[in-house]
Amino acid sequence: MKLFVAGLPYDLDDAELEEIFEKFGKVATARVAMDRETGKSKGFGFVEMPNDTDAKNAIENLKDISLGKKPLIVKQAEEKPPSNSGRRW
Repeated sequence: MKLFVAGLPYDLDDAELEEIFEKFGKVATARVAMDRETGKSKGFGFVEMPNDTDAKNAIENLKDISLGKKPLIVKQAEEKPPSNSGRRW
């Protein structure tokens, strides 16, 4: 299950994000979204956990926990709709 995580401190990196979620089970990937121009964190990221039960447990236990000034938002990621940006007319 792919999870969306918001409210991350801007100095948190991929390894630290993975460490937070490893407490609930195996983590396949953990990525903090970075701004392409500045190279700084956007304050959100995505975590993929192969076991749905572990992912749901992480959602339940991490919601409203604060790692910094803002509470975490952890929920199942929505599928991104296909982009038309690569189309040529």
